[in-house]
Amino acid sequence: MRVLSLIASSTEIIYALDCGDMLVGRSHECDYPSEVKELPFCTEPRFNVEGTSSEIDKRVKSILQQALSVSRIDEKKLLEIQPDLIITQSQCAVCAVSIHDVEKSVSNLTGIKPKIISLQPNKLEDILKDIGTVAVSLEVDKKGRDLVFFLQDKFDTISQSTNHLVKKSIACIEWIEPLMAAGNWVPELVEMAGGTNLFGKKGEHSSLMDLEDLSKKDPDKIIVMPCGYDINKTRIEMKTLESNPSWNKLRAVSNNQVFLTDGNQYFNRPGPRLSESLEILAEIIHEEDFNFGHKGSGWEVY
Repeated sequence: MRVLSLIASSTEIIYALDCGDMLVGRSHECDYPSEVKELPFCTEPRFNVEGTSSEIDKRVKSILQQALSVSRIDEKKLLEIQPDLIITQSQCAVCAVSIHDVEKSVSNLTGIKPKIISLQPNKLEDILKDIGTVAVSLEVDKKGRDLVFFLQDKFDTISQSTNHLVKKSIACIEWIEPLMAAGNWVPELVEMAGGTNLFGKKGEHSSLMDLEDLSKKDPDKIIVMPCGYDINKTRIEMKTLESNPSWNKLRAVSNNQVFLTDGNQYFNRPGPRLSESLEILAEIIHEEDFNFGHKGSGWEVY
């Protein structure tokens, strides 16, 4: 079977199912595991991805206002690789090309009639179901069930380990300018890791917030996990918040309880590494009780 994955999380699911040898193409954002970079990519962004979070936000909104996807499909490359199966998503207009874009591109071409499946994860339960969907499509049903069991067991083990610990109030920031709170599966992960999630709702997209909101609830810890940003890029963007006097008055800021994470590789990819994202949260929220080895790579103290 020749498989084209157009979203980074499904690429990671495919490798976790030991089916990486089926992949013949990827999206421009698929970068894990490293060997996937050797495959041709069939998408590209419609905008300049360099710049501040504010500049990127404006570019993305401009494209979406034109009823366009933020990524375009390379139809020539699509025809060249001749996939039997294409995996895309319907969860986020910003994260990857939509199923509508894929169907339109396929209809423009002759000589290929791939099966198309679209993932739409909004919460952890959906992600586990998506793993099963991908496994069935790849005809490795048992591997899918085994992977789901493995992940669920990791989630349950950490969650049970935090039950007796004192809850810490947590604010998770998914975008810096404009300021946005992490939603979807992140609130669930925070609760499992022994925290009380103050902003963002389970199963719902990230929501706008402001520093006044943060000041009112004044969380014990602030965890920054911008979509598409690694730790170094996030550290640079934090200057925007530092310039606001209200930020510097926050209890978490005064107590050195602000943490930067690799939001790109972990929290914003609805795939197998969300179990590692949970480990990162457990390390941050209860530093004295957990050490999975992610400090310095998955997260840092700001």
